[in-house]
Amino acid sequence: MSDTPELSGRVVLVGAHGHGRWHLQNLRRLAATTGVRLVGVCDRRALHGDLLDLAGDVPVSPSLPDLVAETAPDVTIVCTPIHTHTDLALAAVGAGSHVLLEKPPAPTLAEYRRLVSGIDASGMACQIGFQSLGSEAIDRVRALVADGAIGDVRGIGGACAWVRDASYYGRATWAGRRTMDGVPVVDGALTNPFAHAVATALALAGASGPGSLRSVEVELYRANPIEADDTSCLRLRTADDVVITIAATLAAERPRTPRLVVHGSAGRISLDYKTGTVRLQAGDVDETTVHPSTDLLENLLAHVRDPGVGLLVPPRATHSFMEVVEAVRCAPDPAEITAGHRHAEGDGDTARQVVPGIDDLVDDAAETLRLFSELAAPWARSGTTRLTDAAGAR
Repeated sequence: MSDTPELSGRVVLVGAHGHGRWHLQNLRRLAATTGVRLVGVCDRRALHGDLLDLAGDVPVSPSLPDLVAETAPDVTIVCTPIHTHTDLALAAVGAGSHVLLEKPPAPTLAEYRRLVSGIDASGMACQIGFQSLGSEAIDRVRALVADGAIGDVRGIGGACAWVRDASYYGRATWAGRRTMDGVPVVDGALTNPFAHAVATALALAGASGPGSLRSVEVELYRANPIEADDTSCLRLRTADDVVITIAATLAAERPRTPRLVVHGSAGRISLDYKTGTVRLQAGDVDETTVHPSTDLLENLLAHVRDPGVGLLVPPRATHSFMEVVEAVRCAPDPAEITAGHRHAEGDGDTARQVVPGIDDLVDDAAETLRLFSELAAPWARSGTTRLTDAAGAR
């Protein structure tokens, strides 16, 4: 990450709780080495404890228009519930502020298009917060593939297994919801906690922009008493005929780091997108390299200072990801993984649902590029797969 002294900018953070804490910590890091300064926080809830310490002596307001008018930020970071993203981002650019917008950018394809149109009309810059797309590991994987290091690519698999307990779904009213008060939220495993896996796989395939996808298949299941999916898989086919299968669960037996695997006719490349670790296995070669990442706020501020510096994740680079979000939104409600195929561990806020065998099943899907129902998971139901023409997604 860069700590260039000439980097500067006034920043407002919208949403200090939850992941907003990470942004406050990052802003404190930048303030210690650059001219980047937090000048205000917009939040409906008062700040207490470490959040108050991290924010420091800056104005805190529940009104973004009032705060922007008072502080005149160069950049507004929007880190709020998914269904509030579009309106807040457009309010910020409309007031003359550039925006760092957390992922996913919007809950629907229509909202995403409204977001892109509004940003274009404003003339302001917007960066979408897929931090994994700032990693040089992506270029490393692309270069290995282009050089023929693993032969012909036959597909990309993703294995994602985390543990989330009751407190995760109790942290906010929108957590684990598909809709709230009639408004789409789409807070599922593939669209929020493992959104980076989906977006990074699309980036590795060079299939991020409009017209990149031929089809999207999704299977949605839930072990927890929620609306959204906590165990799911998808299979994408790109316009270049590359197959991408991502299998994910928040009801794992044991948590582990998500990984992507590029399968080739002569080898494989594994990517840990959280650490930038790339492993090439082909013939006699078994090589691991670790690659740095550029902070997305730093990149946005550098772009604002010099438009010749390209944005790492402009909104249009997330178009195909939003087609995945739309496919998940339009799919049938997640099928319940019934009590005979799951069990509870812990009590109260630490209680969690576990699906026996799911860890191996996630791995199998990533290796074979097949969906849960095709792997004969005992709880997978025939007919829960929805095939959507990506170009015509609603």
